Amino acid sequence: SGVLSALTGVAVVLLVYHWSSRESEHDLLVHKPVTKWTAEEVVLWLEQLGPWASHYKDRFLSERVNGRLLLTLAEEEFSNVPYSIENNSHRKAIIMELERVKTLGVKPPQNLWEYKAVNPGKSLFLLYALKSSPRLSILYLYLFDYTETFLPFIHTICPVLEDEQEEDLIAKFLDLKDPSWKQWRRFLLKYSFVPYQLIAEFAWDWLEVHYWTSRFIIVNAMLLTVLELFSFWRLWSRRGLKTLTRRLWSHVWKVATQGLVVAILWPVIPQFVCNCLFYWALYFNPIINIDLVVKEVRHLDTEM
Repeated sequence: SGVLSALTGVAVVLLVYHWSSRESEHDLLVHKPVTKWTAEEVVLWLEQLGPWASHYKDRFLSERVNGRLLLTLAEEEFSNVPYSIENNSHRKAIIMELERVKTLGVKPPQNLWEYKAVNPGKSLFLLYALKSSPRLSILYLYLFDYTETFLPFIHTICPVLEDEQEEDLIAKFLDLKDPSWKQWRRFLLKYSFVPYQLIAEFAWDWLEVHYWTSRFIIVNAMLLTVLELFSFWRLWSRRGLKTLTRRLWSHVWKVATQGLVVAILWPVIPQFVCNCLFYWALYFNPIINIDLVVKEVRHLDTEM
């Protein structure tokens, strides 16, 4: 239809723009040792901590703070001239992130493209696994990638409800504390009934960084929720709930087998093919799902 053609055109334009404007993955700070950062790259690292950090970029730039000098800065220096970071929570956040940089030797990934550059296989796996089996994928993150991925994920979608702004800001950078019972309760409720909403909420938190990409992910999550509801409706209307257990085991076996095959073949799959699959799932799957939802609605009308 005309709408689908228009959306496809938007996806193509967005994809071409992204490919033409995005810097090489090898030039990202997640691959460049901190000791080789220039003063401009230190400012870039600082700005990516959040909008509040932009207030201090001129102070770092005027002092020509490069990567080597950044590593030598002590905690008390940030509160003194020339940096003069008087806000206690801002100062703590910068120090905490600097400690992570010192530990890793590079900038830790803080957005989708940096995460993809550091974990190309995992990012592709999660993109397709979350689409076809969100509950199993999130369970996988909990069991095998708890600290690096699951904790930031659950703290983003089910944040701690604190009145103090300082606590929220610091938690945004650490996200290493185990979730509270209230967080688990909110998480498990959504996980059980609307797992795609978890993905949409996580993408919503990144709207300022990934303006269009986050919107594609949110729309796709909404469409996948509708398609899942249609699937349950078919089972209910056709009295297929008795076969639900068998279907679930069959689905688990299918996902596990696909994951094993991808893990075996991953070392020999060309990077160009992986990138094509990644961007196809990111930008074109929502358009395909719109067509599937329309077909389901029409089929429902004919049945009624």
